[in-house]
This record gives sequence, structure tokens and C-alpha cells, in this order.
Amino acid sequence: MNTIEDLRNYAVSRIYLDNFPHIKAYWPMTGKECAQLSLSFGTDDMDGTIDDTTRIYSMAGSEEEKPSMSSDEICTLIRQAGFIPVERDSLYKPICLPTPSV
Repeated sequence: MNTIEDLRNYAVSRIYLDNFPHIKAYWPMTGKECAQLSLSFGTDDMDGTIDDTTRIYSMAGSEEEKPSMSSDEICTLIRQAGFIPVERDSLYKPICLPTPSV
């Protein structure tokens, strides 16, 4: 799947799945840049702190050869996209607001 198709699917999903409160961008599959851009196309959750022991995504054709990103890196991508990162539990209740990295 290419980036344009991924973004189109996110946008259409947000329209048609209006009864779904959250749509997740899984960056290990789409790549960091596409997941960041997907926030402007209707996603509201960027998932995946993964270490480099998980390589199945790159083997399956993901843009990410070594899918690894810390929580701080995810927060930075979200801020760069113009949004405020919030860590949530499995029921989407805020756990805490992360402080910006210096």
C-alpha cells in the first residue's frame, strides 16, 4: 500500500465509521511520516512503541526497516503535526499529559 492510498483509507474511514470514536494510525506498518500525516486525515491515535526485535513489519513490506520509536519520539511527531499528545489507557482515558522534551 502506498502513502496516498493509506491516507485516503484513513479519511474515508473517518467519514464512514462515524460510530467509531477513535481511528488508529499504526506507524510500524505505514511508516512514521504517513502516520504523522494521517493525523490530519482523521486518525486520532498513533500506536506503536516497538523495539527492533519485531521485524515482521519490515519483512511484510513496511517502510520501516527497524520499527523502533520511543514515547518521546511519538510525542514529537504529534507536536510537529500540530496536535497535542496525550497518553491514554486502553479505554482512552487520559493517563497523564506528557511534558515537552527539551
